[in-house]
Amino acid sequence: MKKIIFPFIVLLFFTSCENYLDKILPDDRITSETFWTTPEDATLALNGVYNILRNNYVYGYGGGYDACTPNAYQWAHWEGQQMQVGDGSIFSGSGAIVSERWKFCYNGIYRSNYFLENIDLIPDMDQAQKEIMIGEVYFLRGLFYDLLVRSYGGVPLITKTITSEEGRNVSRASKEETWVQVHADFDEAIKRLPKDASTTGHATLGSALGMKMKAYLFTSQWDKVLEYCDKIDALSKYKLYPSYYGLFQYENEGNDETLFSLCFMNGAFSQGSVFDRYWQPQNLKYGIDGSNSVAPTQLLVDQYETLDGSPVDLNNPYSNRDPRLDLTILRPGAYFQGQLYPDEIRNHTGQKVGFAIRKYTIETMQVVGNQSPLDFMILRYGDVLLCRAEAMIETNNNIDGAIDIINRIRAEREDVKMPLVPKGLSQVDARKKLRHERRIELAFEGQFWDDIKRWNTGPEFYPCDVIGGLGELIQTKFPNGYNLEKDNLLPIPDNEISLNPNLKQNPGY
Repeated sequence: MKKIIFPFIVLLFFTSCENYLDKILPDDRITSETFWTTPEDATLALNGVYNILRNNYVYGYGGGYDACTPNAYQWAHWEGQQMQVGDGSIFSGSGAIVSERWKFCYNGIYRSNYFLENIDLIPDMDQAQKEIMIGEVYFLRGLFYDLLVRSYGGVPLITKTITSEEGRNVSRASKEETWVQVHADFDEAIKRLPKDASTTGHATLGSALGMKMKAYLFTSQWDKVLEYCDKIDALSKYKLYPSYYGLFQYENEGNDETLFSLCFMNGAFSQGSVFDRYWQPQNLKYGIDGSNSVAPTQLLVDQYETLDGSPVDLNNPYSNRDPRLDLTILRPGAYFQGQLYPDEIRNHTGQKVGFAIRKYTIETMQVVGNQSPLDFMILRYGDVLLCRAEAMIETNNNIDGAIDIINRIRAEREDVKMPLVPKGLSQVDARKKLRHERRIELAFEGQFWDDIKRWNTGPEFYPCDVIGGLGELIQTKFPNGYNLEKDNLLPIPDNEISLNPNLKQNPGY
């Protein structure tokens, strides 16, 4: 399998500017005399834009963002501070995700703008190849703005390279204006991207259609969601992978369910993911000192239904349960790499809350450090189907058809056979079924935080208690309740406001 490789030289070229909106020096730029002379230079520059996606504060932390929700607990207060987002204690000076998501997304926007401004300098470049690269960069810039607006609301819109002084005087666009920019970038990508990519991990037409659909989903534009779901299906390219377990295995990455994935590889320069380092339990047999810094909560485990709808057997709580429980969560009495959890293998966080993550860990090979080669699916077709079902429910149009789609998720795979949801439900009841299914199907895929925000359901989930493996109270998330106006957004970082007073703070911070 051919994957994106981010050469070390790309990092030297593109990481000298610490923050797009506080300092960009002339020396940060690659001149036409030293670069932008061959198609290979364009490839290096393009890979430099893709490289930003791997940052932990962009997409590189993967399912760890479930720690921002009731699904998971994060034991390390310094580990990205998803725990503080998830318990309501984040503030404008927190650093970590508050400042680093802003910083790295704008770093990606800077690289995107610089690419778009210089690609035409390369002489005699194949025009078709150039157009595809331009489409990829528009797609990536759209992703960065998409992540910013979901996280902070309206943000400064920078569509060309600017000086450091200009960066200190920009103002925030409105949330609506920022979404317009997201869609404009995705539209430019859709004009240029091919149906299939020559290299795994590069954006395709389906990637752009899918992320544009998800942008409409976040803003509840249901007719547009359905329109773009139709466009995705018209490609006749994507389908559910037959095995839920196999969907997340290394040997099956890039399968027909994947619309867009974040590529990783083992080897030098730590180009693998952090998933096995942070999610796996400690395993002395394989020499793995996994921290398992994020772990599932009992709150999530309780959401998995029994196979026959009966109450959970308290004496044997993991029997007769939705198979996705054991395919997502490492629970007491289960085996991982041939060893019993938590008696033979254990971890910091799992010892507290009693569970560990199985999804996106590799059980069949030894992984050391940040070297897991397993790709992370940013968007997959199972999510697209659930988006279609949600839009059908919210438009109150063909709710029975939406239930049929939900039942595909529940019963179409060879290793997940859940009872079918009955038809004839009201819109309210169908909405509950859909939201439950998203939480279970997409657990530890980084989707639930966005779902809670776009549904405005924070007050329904919080306050909630994280209970330890021995029944003790470990944490109360949002002990004072969830404020929709404040808690649906991250604060603008203090260091950004100190450099630029035009950046007005979000409410409540």
